[in-house]
This record gives sequence, structure tokens and C-alpha cells, in this order.
Amino acid sequence: MQNKEEQFIQKSDFWEKCIQQNTGKRICQKRTKMQLKHQNIRYINCAPFISDFQKLSAECQSAGYSGTLIPYKCDLSNEEEILSMFSAIKTLHKGVDVCINNAGLAHNEPLLSGKTEGWRNMIDVNVLALCICTREAYKSMKERNVDDGHIINVNSMGGHRVVPSADEHFYCATKYAVTALTEGIRQELREANTHVRATCISPGVVETEFAFRHHNSDPEKAAGVYESMKIGDVQMRPVEQVS
Repeated sequence: MQNKEEQFIQKSDFWEKCIQQNTGKRICQKRTKMQLKHQNIRYINCAPFISDFQKLSAECQSAGYSGTLIPYKCDLSNEEEILSMFSAIKTLHKGVDVCINNAGLAHNEPLLSGKTEGWRNMIDVNVLALCICTREAYKSMKERNVDDGHIINVNSMGGHRVVPSADEHFYCATKYAVTALTEGIRQELREANTHVRATCISPGVVETEFAFRHHNSDPEKAAGVYESMKIGDVQMRPVEQVS
């Protein structure tokens, strides 16, 4: 028996024949499988490690799902690899209709004692990669006269308040940047007189491998992050709205 979420996905026709690109390893496999089962989309998921996605892709293909999951290996801290990925998508799939900027990471590098290398890596992935992917995705939409595309930035509640933990402060700064960037993108889309949408989703704690990578030297601390799960905020404004 289908739940309400699956019924909604099955009835929705927005994603039909859509080319959807997701950056980062943090996706909900259950939700992705439901979408691929009912909708004829090409879901391109790029990440530096893709073995899990290759297994999921094979599973969906053997089940005869309508949609297709296409894993693509890409280091999002490297602009050349991102541009190469978009070039390959253009050649093989014509372009991108929906871009989900989902990649993000955190390092235990406080502001007063942290290493520059860790800060730079967070900027490269959490901020610059998002901007590069957004620019290239919009360019792809514009070239093909796609006027109903979508740019979705997966932010964080850390992009709206600074948590009282030195290990998170620089990470929060990158997520505040995502909040500002999404509003900037929305304003520029409005100025361009397009109906391409920009969405910023700011969840609270979501159970992925994120905390275990962030606290890789302390598995108990990482596990404790998920003990109290909370729902975050979703803030939406029409592209046409001035401010």
C-alpha cells in the first residue's frame, strides 16, 4: 500500500522526462527510489565516491523503474572536474533541468586555532562548488530555453544561527553564505525575467554519514548527534517578489 508521499510523487508530472542533477553523497535512497519508480527522469548524482550509487542504480534498473540513476564521479572542490562533468552531461543528456546543490562538509577547525586547509576545503565545497554548479546549470537551461527549471540549495539551520560549538563556527559561516547566495540567485533570476526557481532548504539534523565524517576521530560523539532529531525551516519566496 502506498503512503501519501509515494502517492504525491506518482501523481506529480513536474519531474516527468526531467534531467535532474544532485551534487554530494547525502541523498535519501528511499525517496530517490520512489521518484525513480514512478517518474521518467534521469537522475545524475555526482560525488567523489560513487560505489553506493552504482549499487542503487543497478537495483533500480533491475526492478524496471521508469527513471534512471546515473552516478558520476566528480571532486566538487575542483572546478575543472565540475566543468568537465557539465560538458559530459551536455554531450550525453543535452543538459540539466534541475540542479540540487546538496554537497557539504565540515571540519573541526575553530576560528582561533583552525587550519587554513580545512577552512579552504569548506569554502571550496560548501560555497564555490554551489556557485559553479548553479552558474553552469542555469547556462544549460538558458541555452535550451528551459524556463521552468529549478535550482535547489540544501542549506542548514547553521545558515540561520551560529551554534555554540567552536568546531561548527566556520561551517556555519559557509552556510550563512548559502542563505545569502540563494537570495542573490533569486533576485538575479527575477531580473532575468525567467521562471526558473531558486529554493533554499534548511534542515536541522539529518541522519547521514555527515556527522561521522565530521567527527571521524570520535564515533561516539558522531552517533550522539542523531539522538535528538529536529525538523528545520523551509523558507520560500516567489522569483517575482522584489525583496
